[in-house]
Amino acid sequence: MTAETSQTLDRGLRVLKLLADTDHGLTVTELSHRLGVNRTVVYRLLATLEQHALVRRDLGGRARVGLGVLRLGRQVHPLVREAALPALRSLAEDIGATAHLTLVDGTDALAVAVVEPTWTDYHVAYRAGFRHPLDRGAAGKAILEADIALHTGAVMYGNIGAPDRLDFTAIGTAVNLVTRLERMSEELGQRLLASARFASPCGSKLVSVGHYRLRGFAQPQEIFALPPPASQRRGPTRAAS
Repeated sequence: MTAETSQTLDRGLRVLKLLADTDHGLTVTELSHRLGVNRTVVYRLLATLEQHALVRRDLGGRARVGLGVLRLGRQVHPLVREAALPALRSLAEDIGATAHLTLVDGTDALAVAVVEPTWTDYHVAYRAGFRHPLDRGAAGKAILEADIALHTGAVMYGNIGAPDRLDFTAIGTAVNLVTRLERMSEELGQRLLASARFASPCGSKLVSVGHYRLRGFAQPQEIFALPPPASQRRGPTRAAS
């Protein structure tokens, strides 16, 4: 059963995503075409987002991402980002190239920290928050070389063990399932597997590869993976005449 959603909120978030994917901003007309709504709706969406500083207008009237997103962005993986920055800065300066930390976010690769070298004349421009499908781009392909299992659920975590030997770990049914999924990667020939619960809101971004019995679970579990590249998909064939 699909959960109820807010159409207005969905449109507002789509506006932000569209603006984040362009460096030159978008006009009301361009946003109207891309969203498939009339200009009046776009004006209302932009006015609301401007009130929260999430969108701004330049002198030409083009809408751009506002500075308010920086406040939100600081709370995304803050500890991971802060821990990675010194290493990224050192790497960027040593090799004279842009260094970035990219994590898995659903079926996308998401850059959460980026450092550019200070002494080079030319280097790749990259920004935190940039995302792309996992199976495209060097970062996503590097991630997919490791076996990844995705699931959502409640866990218990903390220091577990004897007083003289504590391990920080997580336990629970969700942990057991994601562990079993990861072990299925080699058998199924897939670098990324996901549970039905994780795949449900992803739509066509993930495809079912079947139901499998997993140790510790009474019922077979449906497993999902990334769809094959377009070049490997088989379509209907027509015999030559």
